[in-house]
Amino acid sequence: MPKWSLRRRPGRTLGLLLLLVLSFLVLRRLNWSTLVPLWLQRQRLGLRTKGPDFILEDSTFQILGGSIHYFRVPREYWRDRLLKLKACGLNTLTTYVPWNLHEPERGKFDFSGNLDLEAFIQLAAKIGLWVILRPGPYICSEIDLGGLPSWLLQDPDMKLRTTYHGFTKAVDLYFDHLMSRVVPLQYKHGGPIIAVQVENEYGSYNKDRAYMPYIKKALEDRGIVEMLLTSDNKDGLEKGVVDGVLATINLQSKQELMALNTVLLSIQGIQPKMVMEYWTGWFDSWGGSHNILDSAEVLQTVSAIIKDGSSINLYMFHGGTNFGFINGAMHFNDYKADVTSYDYDAILTEAGDYTAKYTKLRELFGTVSGIPLPPPPELTAKMVYEPISPALYLSLWDAIQYMDKPVTSETPINMENLPVNNGNGQAFGYVLYETTIFSSGVLSGLVRDRGQVFLNRVSIGFLDYKTTKITIPLTQGYTILRILVENRGRVNYGNNIDSQRKGLIGNLYLNNKALKNFKIYSLDMTKQFLQRFDMDNWSVIPKELTFPAFFLGALSVGIYPSDTFLKLEGWVKGVVFVNGHNLGRYWNVGPQETLYLPGVWLDKGINKVIIFEETMSGSMVQSTDIPHLGRNQYIN
Repeated sequence: MPKWSLRRRPGRTLGLLLLLVLSFLVLRRLNWSTLVPLWLQRQRLGLRTKGPDFILEDSTFQILGGSIHYFRVPREYWRDRLLKLKACGLNTLTTYVPWNLHEPERGKFDFSGNLDLEAFIQLAAKIGLWVILRPGPYICSEIDLGGLPSWLLQDPDMKLRTTYHGFTKAVDLYFDHLMSRVVPLQYKHGGPIIAVQVENEYGSYNKDRAYMPYIKKALEDRGIVEMLLTSDNKDGLEKGVVDGVLATINLQSKQELMALNTVLLSIQGIQPKMVMEYWTGWFDSWGGSHNILDSAEVLQTVSAIIKDGSSINLYMFHGGTNFGFINGAMHFNDYKADVTSYDYDAILTEAGDYTAKYTKLRELFGTVSGIPLPPPPELTAKMVYEPISPALYLSLWDAIQYMDKPVTSETPINMENLPVNNGNGQAFGYVLYETTIFSSGVLSGLVRDRGQVFLNRVSIGFLDYKTTKITIPLTQGYTILRILVENRGRVNYGNNIDSQRKGLIGNLYLNNKALKNFKIYSLDMTKQFLQRFDMDNWSVIPKELTFPAFFLGALSVGIYPSDTFLKLEGWVKGVVFVNGHNLGRYWNVGPQETLYLPGVWLDKGINKVIIFEETMSGSMVQSTDIPHLGRNQYIN
């Protein structure tokens, strides 16, 4: 029997050598250094605490972070915004993860395109940034229902942000999927994630003492091994602490810094201090003024935080845009919906441009780091295009024949419980309710959030939080009563999130008698919804217009599509779509006066523009290279 030896098998030796050479070439071709940067390849120890300091590997580490939300920035601009964050002297990216966008239907997950969380985190790593992930499940973030899916509200007994079984069952299934994507991106697995936040500002909600330990365990059971953090403002810091989790604070002033650090010391002793959210500005609400925080004040407060020995995260570094209908709302005394722009008066503008805050903070952080900073990227190009003059028109009343068959119901059904979207209800947009009446009188009911009332095709007024009754004029015989209800945004912060169902809530009454037999149309205004309208459905704009209505126009773009802002003077309230992208809502009550249109969503040549207007149209839509938010954001 022959003996196997390399000496006696020269052919086998040659084969092994060739295999080794081929393997080496394949590995070289894969270019692992681009997949795992060198600075990530030598990781063994995670972020730790040692007395008042953070320690990363064997060195003291000060977190200098900035918040950018991938879901509010076109994917094509992620790199630009992250490079600007790095060039400002920051070393860490923080981002929320919006459950409602990633799981629009139960068990149906979307991490594609602009929602590709893994690609965003990996891009941050390649640029040389660490990551603090804030996966919720509740995130606040001025996003609809604080990032919780609206289908949770189909359960009439739902208790959000508690250990109520209906909620934890949904969280468990979501975390099963989400954490399978996140775990490999952790520091100890060679990724950039150095810390993970447990929920968000729960101390100010605090309805269930078992809830935060449940979320902590849910993260750990699914493989989260990095440092865990909580984040609370002055209203909830003392109640938001969890055993084994480092508490951090959210604030905007030097006075709050001193007070909250005193509370932190009493709660957890000598530990590293971190301002998880230093609010660099603030969000805007429809009908209010544009919020501005002076750059000199920002510099003073950030300097004080750094001098205090604290780590810091700038919320927001770059706010971006509430594209589509994702904006949230506040409802304490009055209901106030957030505007489309999430400019936030942040370090970068909504379109990613530099501000005085950027210049001042870059100088400060450059001094702190003691090393030369990379040069800031050039600004993205802006363009003023020719005005858009809509040429075609489609009344809503004519459009409904091209929509899906209406839901028929004896009584009104709220948006979340409509039998649409594979049983998951409707999350965003409008709902049209129709029934018949045979008399005049007083119409009353709970409308959430704003309902335009029509007799046949004639508008007679609005119902909302403040106006709960409207007089129906004398009618002759058979009349169609229609109510177009808009979900203007579910509350994202406060104790009333369980009651954020939209549409008609309960019965609609005429002279205190409940109306029956409704047709209900789901107008979610998605890309698929708009695709129902063929070119043959549109007509030339008539002299006498009937509203609400869709308008179709064209935006002509040259060989280099660039960012612009659309200004809708003469238009009142509605939504704009460009090439199927929902730019968001406009409303002439302000403060926002323009809609951001990213150049990466434009094509060379003709671009399709659709405007849904509720009450009155202008003659054109103008393009400008300067945003208008009530007051020019560049003054600071």
